[in-house]
Amino acid sequence: MTAEEVPVPTVKKQGVDAIREALKTIPYSSGVYRMLGEKGEVLYVGKALSLKKRVSSYTRINQLPERLRRMVSMTVSMEIVITRTEADALLLEANYIKRMKPRFNILLRDDKSYPWLMLTENHEFPQITKQRGKPVKGATYWGPFASAWAVNQTLNLVQKTFLLRSCSDSVLNSRTRPCLLFQIRRCSAPCVDRISKPDYAELVMQAKQFLSGKNTELQQELAIEMERASEAMEYEKAAAIRDRIRGFASIQNSGIINPASINDADIVAIWQDAGQTCIQVFFIRGSRNNGNRAFYPVHAEEEAPADVLSAFLLQFYDNKPPPPSILVNHALPEQKLIEEALSIRREQKVEISFPQRGEKKNVVDHATLNAREALERKLAENTGQKKLLEGVAKVFNLPETPKRIETYDNSHIMGQAPYGVMVVGGPEGFEKRSYRKYAIKGPVTPGDDFGMMREVMERRFGKDRETDERPEDWPDLLLIDGGLGQFNAVRAVLNDLGVTGIPIVAIAKGPDRDAGREWFFTETQPPFQLPPRDPVLYYLQRLRDEAHRFAITTHRAGRSKGLRKSELDDVPGIGGARKKALLNHFGSAKSVRQASLEELETAPGISSGIARAIYGHFHPEWLRTQS
Repeated sequence: MTAEEVPVPTVKKQGVDAIREALKTIPYSSGVYRMLGEKGEVLYVGKALSLKKRVSSYTRINQLPERLRRMVSMTVSMEIVITRTEADALLLEANYIKRMKPRFNILLRDDKSYPWLMLTENHEFPQITKQRGKPVKGATYWGPFASAWAVNQTLNLVQKTFLLRSCSDSVLNSRTRPCLLFQIRRCSAPCVDRISKPDYAELVMQAKQFLSGKNTELQQELAIEMERASEAMEYEKAAAIRDRIRGFASIQNSGIINPASINDADIVAIWQDAGQTCIQVFFIRGSRNNGNRAFYPVHAEEEAPADVLSAFLLQFYDNKPPPPSILVNHALPEQKLIEEALSIRREQKVEISFPQRGEKKNVVDHATLNAREALERKLAENTGQKKLLEGVAKVFNLPETPKRIETYDNSHIMGQAPYGVMVVGGPEGFEKRSYRKYAIKGPVTPGDDFGMMREVMERRFGKDRETDERPEDWPDLLLIDGGLGQFNAVRAVLNDLGVTGIPIVAIAKGPDRDAGREWFFTETQPPFQLPPRDPVLYYLQRLRDEAHRFAITTHRAGRSKGLRKSELDDVPGIGGARKKALLNHFGSAKSVRQASLEELETAPGISSGIARAIYGHFHPEWLRTQS
């Protein structure tokens, strides 16, 4: 895909005037355009076969829906990128939307990596395991899988059926006797030569056939092999082959979950209700169901299902290869163009189909049912959440129902590894993407919780702002785990920073520290308690407890990292490999520190220059004599 960034003059105009000014230099070529707001933020990303024709449509303001009118009114400048084809523009548009998250586009929030099944082929005894993230060179992959549970199911089946090892190379090389997996018939124990290299290679080949969907041919081959072993009175071998054939039983059933007529495909079904959308994706690979996952794209209420589904497909496959076939439950207006774009992404042909009958139609209907039920559950949860938030607004006399509640807590042990944290709650429950950790930098007196909270507030709200406009990510309610002292500390910091309009509530347990008897401190009300069984109390307790949990786990992780830190980490020129070599040779960092220069020079992997640097680091008085 080729693209060329073309500058568009910046003008001090806004809305339609800014777009008309930009049109003077926008070409008729295909490409992507970005509409920018007053602060340079990306408001909208779009693609076009003809940029000039598409952008000029935004100047006919009366023909635009209200959402786009608002977008045009906020536009102060534009940027464009010229592409070779419209399909290239479509791919680039999806990439920009995922990266820039413009507020007026349909957005897919999918920041999780997907697990794959990996076979390491650069070893005489290949390892079968699961893997996420960057691909490993010299390995074969199958997937993706919707979840760790789904990939574990297939991994367990492969281990039971083909007895391939799952241990690392270092474990394999260090074994002197078979591990438990051999005892329970989940591994052939190549580590201690319980299987020959040719026989293991045959198991690997059969596992590849199985994972590639060639189950029928493989079963026939195994059946013939079992008969031959039985005729040769090799009953133990015949029994082992029989067990492997039985291993297929759990995945051979055809039907809705494991469609026999579909080899490699994704089933994508959309369902809309109450202005919200759920999209279910089922991963079918090798005629097996690799699990499913629900997605809830963010979009305007009036967006049509076809538009949401089209945007979803392009953003979903922006960072992963699409399968050769995609089955959908809704016709797409630009289906051929989307197929062309996804084919470029896959580097092979991709076909999108909207089946009307047969087994494929049944599979799509099943995915649609899952999408509908998932959205109904989400809407029911949101309704309950909405009532709780309305109750919070009533309890604390807020001007409107809060959409973002930030809860803060601190954690440390005698001042060691101090951390402050922020958790966020809203209409959709806990928003874990918005959680934040603050490693306390100080100077703060050990155990000074007020000082820690002051630093957290300064770092959260003390950012320089070009305008007095309230940032979009500021909370509607600020909940502090603590009593009146913490409340006053936070209030003082916000006053010093000139931050106004954010209600503050401190939640503190009573003298006996019993949950259910919490006291609440606010600016407009005297301290009060809520009835023990009040749903709003339970909700506020959950927010407080989540902040406490996050603070504890963050502190523990930080403390563990500090405990793992070695004094060798501060020596210039000492990386992981040299550090390991020194520890293996001397036994401990203390012994390295006490070693003579001659002893350091004899350590494996340590040159004379590095030995002098190490010795000089621990003996600065010697280093001064050398200069």
